[in-house]
Amino acid sequence: MINKNYTYAIVGASANPEKYGYKVLVDLLSAGYKAVPVNPRGGEILEQKVFEDLTELPDLPDVVIFVLQPQVAFQILQKAKKLGIKKFWFQPGSESEEAKEYCREENLEAVFNACIMIQK
Repeated sequence: MINKNYTYAIVGASANPEKYGYKVLVDLLSAGYKAVPVNPRGGEILEQKVFEDLTELPDLPDVVIFVLQPQVAFQILQKAKKLGIKKFWFQPGSESEEAKEYCREENLEAVFNACIMIQK
């Protein structure tokens, strides 16, 4: 699921350097990955436009990385699946049993309990 040719949507991206939504974005960008910030607040992070929703992205991402509360991640997971996205990375703290079961039932590729900053 880690591939320099993939586009990663960071759902839960943050402009706050103390938050993991910021740290993950910075880490992927500095390592040469294409990462796109997504947060309903919009705005800009690191001179990149923040998209308010996955539906606003010009192209579907290859992987959605969740950096937010489990209940919100699950809701967005369901929407993302309907858009045709099939690969998901749940940063520690964003996963839930409900999301794990949904990914299994829907044959979605998903990583749980692993930090992408360490795995890449």
